[in-house]
Amino acid sequence: MIPPLAEAEGGVRLFVRLTPKASRNRIEGVAPNAGEGGGAVLKVSVTAVPEAGKANQALIALLAKTWKLPKSTIEIAAGATDRRKTLFIRGESASLRQRLQTLIEELP
Repeated sequence: MIPPLAEAEGGVRLFVRLTPKASRNRIEGVAPNAGEGGGAVLKVSVTAVPEAGKANQALIALLAKTWKLPKSTIEIAAGATDRRKTLFIRGESASLRQRLQTLIEELP
């Protein structure tokens, strides 16, 4: 399966499938992308409601805390109002992609 990460200029793109209003905040793992293009998505659940960007803020906070990244380096690049999102994480592309890929592979 293609990983949910792609190198981009100045960082990496992360493809996410977000479930708001869940029972708890958690990164569930990698799943096939049911949408166009195939590949994979990182499944994430947050307790926040999808109103006024609260679920997006909770997603960024969860990833930043879990992966020990500054929140300011993570932004929603596409899909702000959709369950399928593309996040852009700023940093040195190759090393950041390798580090995140390792963290994703360690998920249960």
